[in-house]
Amino acid sequence: MSSNYTRRSKDALARRVAQDIHDGAYVNLGIGMPTLVANHIPVGMEVVLHSENGILGMGPAPAQGDEDYDLINAGKQPVTLLAGGAYFHHADSFAMMRGGHLDICVLGAFQVSATGDLANWSTGEAGAIPAVGGAMDLAIGAKQTWVMMDLLTKQGQSKIVERCSYPLTGIGCVKRIYSDLCTLACTSQGLVLIDLVEGLSMTELESLIGLPIAKPTHA
Repeated sequence: MSSNYTRRSKDALARRVAQDIHDGAYVNLGIGMPTLVANHIPVGMEVVLHSENGILGMGPAPAQGDEDYDLINAGKQPVTLLAGGAYFHHADSFAMMRGGHLDICVLGAFQVSATGDLANWSTGEAGAIPAVGGAMDLAIGAKQTWVMMDLLTKQGQSKIVERCSYPLTGIGCVKRIYSDLCTLACTSQGLVLIDLVEGLSMTELESLIGLPIAKPTHA
């Protein structure tokens, strides 16, 4: 198999996700890699970023030395607040999540099934975190749930699977998977290709994932 392709860096992947966010969207960025998306929102677009600990209107990460640890996101990372931003109670934040007020949430994942089942809170191993937290509320409450992750584990196994073996966060909730090698849509019929990195063929991608991938109908 050829390996003449370059993986997207974490920043390149964040930029790819930001490219698909529409103007005026209310977006939650999950803990970990998804927080990088805030640094790549196109200039001139109004995207209102939400954090489940009770913030609307987050900006990009603060410059080194300008961190304010009284202003943090759900992952306890320092953030900035744009003009018009607001703080509010945790319960109000969850009401936004559960009430369908978020257009998009971008989450990390341990596994995603071809039909959009999400497993992103526990590997089931001893010492794993004991509860799902807000991930379930986000995955089901947002109008669109996108996953942002490396395609393969450190052991080289695909995180996209036919059926999740880890505890589920939500069933059929993921609409798109943004990875370091490709972007895919999850449908009731399985995976559909949106794009893949230069130098990687569909045949190679299907071999890496171990599942069939349909071409987009407009291609």
